[in-house]
Amino acid sequence: MTVTVVRAGSAILLSEFGQKPINVGDVTLLGANTLCGGEPEGQVTVTTICADTDYVIDQVFWQHVGLLQDRLDAQDLAATIYTEPAQILRLGEDRVSALEPWLDELVALSTEHRPVENFHRMQALWFSITHVIAPFIRTSEMRLSSTQRATTWPAVPRVRRFSPLRREARRGAELLYADPARRWSVGDLAAELHLSKSQVSRLFVDAYGKSPIAYLTMLRTERMARLLRTSDDPISVIAREVGWGDPDFAARQFRRSIGVTPRKYRSMIYGTAARVGDI
Repeated sequence: MTVTVVRAGSAILLSEFGQKPINVGDVTLLGANTLCGGEPEGQVTVTTICADTDYVIDQVFWQHVGLLQDRLDAQDLAATIYTEPAQILRLGEDRVSALEPWLDELVALSTEHRPVENFHRMQALWFSITHVIAPFIRTSEMRLSSTQRATTWPAVPRVRRFSPLRREARRGAELLYADPARRWSVGDLAAELHLSKSQVSRLFVDAYGKSPIAYLTMLRTERMARLLRTSDDPISVIAREVGWGDPDFAARQFRRSIGVTPRKYRSMIYGTAARVGDI
């Protein structure tokens, strides 16, 4: 999970929820395995805090310790009430200004690389920050919105179990990452891992909160975004390079993940219209 506090300026945020403006006084909350990008409008100053998913679930357990039996119960509770993978919290400039001393100290302590000595003070700072942010986080008693889907695209990140990540899950992710352009199917991945297709699907959802194909789509989208930023190749060529032979299909997948089309994304990055012939 990442928490980004906008301390000055503004930007356009691109994610599953589409294209949204963020300004000073806003805080963005992103779940694990959620793609997100941003385009500053002039200058923008932010502070970003990354929290390990298991750590967050541990805090949920202690917050509701009177109701939960163990941390697996906390995992299920979090999956039920924290179902939005990306949120913009409108705290207001006054509240964010009040957070700035804590944010500055937390950043300074994190750069000292003395986790043992600074542990308790960093914990105290984090709890002070979350005490202000938490009331603004949207929760649900059940999945309601279009983004609240567990294994379809775009996939809602689920926290993994507290048992160690299985070797097969890690190996499967490595295979997809090494060759995302390959015409992968769940059957191909199952053959590589010597598991059944149902086992592979269950393994990926447990480990990464996404089905294997949704995870592959995320990797392709990440690579496509990088090539759009660093290459002048036509979008149709880039689509083929990342594994999508149909540029229209690539554009739809990209938009579902980033919130804008590849052409719009490129024009935002370079500040000019995409070349003629791009989709």
